[in-house]
Amino acid sequence: MELGSTVSAVRSNRVLLGSEVRPAVILIKNGKIHQILSDTNFAGADSCTMLDVGDSVVMPGIVDCHVHVNEPGRTTWEGFWTATRAAAAGGVTTIVDMPLNSIPPTTTLSNFHEKLREATDKCFVDTAFWGGVIPGNEVELRPMIRAGVAGFKCFLIHSGVEEFPHVTDCDLHAAMKQLQGTGSVLLFHAEMDVQETTQETGDPSQYSTFLQSRPDIMEMEAIRIVTELCLQYQVRCHIVHLSSAKPLTLIEEARRAGAPLTVETTHHYLSLCAENIPMGATQFKCCPPIRGAANQEQLWSALKAGKIDMVVSDHSPCTPDLKKLESGDFTQAWGGISSLQFGLPLFWSSASKKGFELADVVRLLSQKTAQLCRLDNHKGSLAPGYDADLVIWDPDREFEVKETGIHHKNKLTPYLGLTLKGVVCATVLRGQLVYRDGHFCPEPLGKHLLIPQWKNQAQL
Repeated sequence: MELGSTVSAVRSNRVLLGSEVRPAVILIKNGKIHQILSDTNFAGADSCTMLDVGDSVVMPGIVDCHVHVNEPGRTTWEGFWTATRAAAAGGVTTIVDMPLNSIPPTTTLSNFHEKLREATDKCFVDTAFWGGVIPGNEVELRPMIRAGVAGFKCFLIHSGVEEFPHVTDCDLHAAMKQLQGTGSVLLFHAEMDVQETTQETGDPSQYSTFLQSRPDIMEMEAIRIVTELCLQYQVRCHIVHLSSAKPLTLIEEARRAGAPLTVETTHHYLSLCAENIPMGATQFKCCPPIRGAANQEQLWSALKAGKIDMVVSDHSPCTPDLKKLESGDFTQAWGGISSLQFGLPLFWSSASKKGFELADVVRLLSQKTAQLCRLDNHKGSLAPGYDADLVIWDPDREFEVKETGIHHKNKLTPYLGLTLKGVVCATVLRGQLVYRDGHFCPEPLGKHLLIPQWKNQAQL
């Protein structure tokens, strides 16, 4: 079957339906799942374009709701063409682009339209978009909601780029008032400068020097503010890339009190730990920082207990020079990790050893992420009426991460040389074969996902 072909049926001995893996045929019509039949019930193989994948597992495509594509403006870092190819190679069928580090950032209606123009005819998977909250842009929020952004992101600490300044308490209240009644969601980079923060006085090439400069209390204090705002305004709030397990109690207390609050963690916090980061290995730097092994085990426990809702990549690439590899200076290097292509095998490599099932993978990497962006009525599930977005993979096969197999624009990643479990064989996007065994469809087939307004938003 040629890449780019329309598939009308997928047959496998291992289709994940709910919590059960069993033989099935998925019938596809007009890009949607039309019907799911047991293998023995299907007699129409001769009359349709059948993709028979044997014993490969078929699951809903991954929905990665935390991706920095950086286009327009910083296309030497990444871009829609390369990012979405990497996504397709990783079984990711939907990404949601962050409002930074593009120039301009997605903080006005005009800037959002510019981003949509830039992304046109460049996306190999479906793409939705976050807007941004910065000081003074509260009047832009409702127009951006009407235009179809999935929600908004803000920073409670310096974002790392000048064009996306962090918000003050006053800015947050102004934004929350605009978001009330809209059904939209505000995402928080939840770190704050606190008096207890130590200055970087140690050897800057030692990871411990950087880690000590961003202690857990920075997340604790930021999340305390988020929970208070969430309870006060009853606007959906979401904590991105939780690194420290310590604020989990605060989050649980707020939820019990009625806060519509969700939280994600990332593949790097679950896969990497501070004790194993070599001297000068700045490809491991991100913010909040990768913490110790004991903290990591607490994150895994919280994930299993349902206290963390989802897992994302927070794909945040840059050019190699910004990582300061020559000096190995953690204090000066750009903070961000590239991993969009490897989220599924990264998660499964650890999760499969910790008692997680394939159904947990779908819940944490597809269903909950789709739900956050209000895409869960057509993304993230294998069921009739849903988009025929499928990842076809071998969860038992291992592979080594090599530079030649990386499809991100910049190949620098802390995962180079690692052996991971779970090989993506093919990716189907709305019934079209977009990736198979290292090869892509010739033209990008992804579309923009503009989030429809709630019915009660007519007054916006």
